[in-house]
Amino acid sequence: MKGLPNMGNMEISRPLPLKQIDIDDDFWSGYIQLVRNVVVPYQWEALNDRIDGAAPSHAIRNFKIAAGLEQGEFYGMVFQDSDVAKWLEAVSYLLETGQDPELERVADEIIDIIANAQQIDGYLNTYFTLKEPAGKWSNLAECHELYCAGHMIEAAVAYYHATGKRKILDVACRLADCIDTVFGPEAGKIQGYDGHQEIELALVKLYHVTGDGKYLILSQFFLDERGKEPNFYELEYIRRGQTKHFPMLDMVFDRSYSQSHLPVRSQESAEGHAVRIVYMCSGMADVAAETGDKALLNACRVLWNNIVSKRMYITGAIGSMAHGESFSLDYDLPSDTAYAETCASIGLIFFAQRMLQIEAKSEYADVMEQALYNTVISSISKDGRHFFYVNPLEVWPEASDKNKGFSHVKPERQGWFGCACCPPNIARFLASLGRYIYSLKDRTIYTHLYIGSLMKFDIDGSEIILKQCSNFPWDGKVSFEVSLDKETEFTLALRIPGWSGGAEIHVNGTRIAWEDDVIDGYVYIPRTWQPGDTIELHFPMTVSWMKGHPLVRETIGKVALQRGPIVYCLEEADNGANLHHIVLKQLTSQCDSFDENLLGGVLTITASAHRVQTESWGAQLYKANELTTTEAVNVTFIPYFSWANRGRGEMTVWVRTESI
Repeated sequence: MKGLPNMGNMEISRPLPLKQIDIDDDFWSGYIQLVRNVVVPYQWEALNDRIDGAAPSHAIRNFKIAAGLEQGEFYGMVFQDSDVAKWLEAVSYLLETGQDPELERVADEIIDIIANAQQIDGYLNTYFTLKEPAGKWSNLAECHELYCAGHMIEAAVAYYHATGKRKILDVACRLADCIDTVFGPEAGKIQGYDGHQEIELALVKLYHVTGDGKYLILSQFFLDERGKEPNFYELEYIRRGQTKHFPMLDMVFDRSYSQSHLPVRSQESAEGHAVRIVYMCSGMADVAAETGDKALLNACRVLWNNIVSKRMYITGAIGSMAHGESFSLDYDLPSDTAYAETCASIGLIFFAQRMLQIEAKSEYADVMEQALYNTVISSISKDGRHFFYVNPLEVWPEASDKNKGFSHVKPERQGWFGCACCPPNIARFLASLGRYIYSLKDRTIYTHLYIGSLMKFDIDGSEIILKQCSNFPWDGKVSFEVSLDKETEFTLALRIPGWSGGAEIHVNGTRIAWEDDVIDGYVYIPRTWQPGDTIELHFPMTVSWMKGHPLVRETIGKVALQRGPIVYCLEEADNGANLHHIVLKQLTSQCDSFDENLLGGVLTITASAHRVQTESWGAQLYKANELTTTEAVNVTFIPYFSWANRGRGEMTVWVRTESI
């Protein structure tokens, strides 16, 4: 295509359209229904300021005012538009997987409002339309114009795929065309980029749906500009008279905050705002896949390795520092002051999926699964109406109340937020979960996640149906049944999770030796498949005592319990207060059992421990040569994702042991 880079795109696997996947899973179907029946309707009410006691949003009203339908002033964060876009994207995925005329009617109504709010030249942003009309494109470091545009483009692409309706897609194309007239290497255009990456991956999606290569070129331009000298943010800061939108943050001069300290191909460690970097890496992987840019792909690998080997929590959370919602340094992973923003884990999954499509290595799917089963679903309550923005691994409620260093850590999920990026991000991600289970490349179907589902795909004009039954995450049994009209040759690639240590695999009841057929953590089963063929897998699910790297100061001498993909924690509701007094016995036996009446049905782990006794201390704060006395106790661990559903209380993932 004219103007496209000529390196040639990479051969990658592609996720299947959502309409070809029907999730039917004892664990995950409940979440999907929760999003459809509760989360999306609740968030619509929140966006319309109809939730008593919740922080106001004003996001829908901002669009109505910009469309001339109401009178008033802009209210909210400068990126408030993105909450509406993410909600619309979630709706799109729900419509793609199941008809809902009333939900589609509501979506069409807000699309009409959005279209009326768009300006003649294609510009669309309610903050600058209503509050700073003369300030357009003058503060990209802080004001999220391209970020909001990116989310609107993603929503538009999703809605078009779901319904075939072009109205919002046309809005997105006009918006992207407007951006293309403003930004670029040509004289008279802005040689700059947004402070919060998002537009990069959105433009690639728009390129896919339209086939217009200028959107891919524009995405690559934004990536290539980042980190160049002289620094763009400093130049625009001078041009606008040295004003700041967020005076409490130094988004202009703290270059690493927005990953503008170096060109993207030269960055070797994850620095700055955690959400921004994984969104950036997702865009980098997209562009690398489409253009064949091996240097860009290698930069993705370098940043991936730094994140997962030195800067990621055991729960798949990232971003250890509250200031700037950021990474700090290698092996700095405090449990009690962790920021671990929900959006960051979702962004890490975006990054993992894209790398997985480029190179089928189970390490990417392992992290995707780790973040999904732990941080992502921990961030939403059982009732679907309360959310965590921050996902700590240890909580002391009294400290959160009184110690300002812990003020970002909440012991209970919140109904909404003034900065509400996480709740609609959770909704759009869970609504699109089917896109993360499988991918298809040539005649190979990859299974990345073990989630009960019915998947349809086509080979040689013949429809093939793959039915997966999964007992995850409580049991390691998985089965597949193949349905087809005629025998067909293809390869089924099955992931061996890193936590499993192996698997037992049967094809049509016969155990197979698969060890010689595994490549990068995937077992490849090439076969001429017959109607009714079956595959059965069994992954061992023992309780593992996980230890952190010795350079992680916060976890030395402690362990975290993990069973399958699930990380476990202690909660005050089961074990009383002062969880830091609990010391697990080394080499103790533990038992696990499923409690259908607890927290909607979870598997708990019981272990032997000691509890430190304090009676002999009296009123003294310090003592010399005091012997510590303990009492033998049994402690109960629950899945980390289920904590904080029984009121305020302490929680901890990492627990002391008798020896290092």
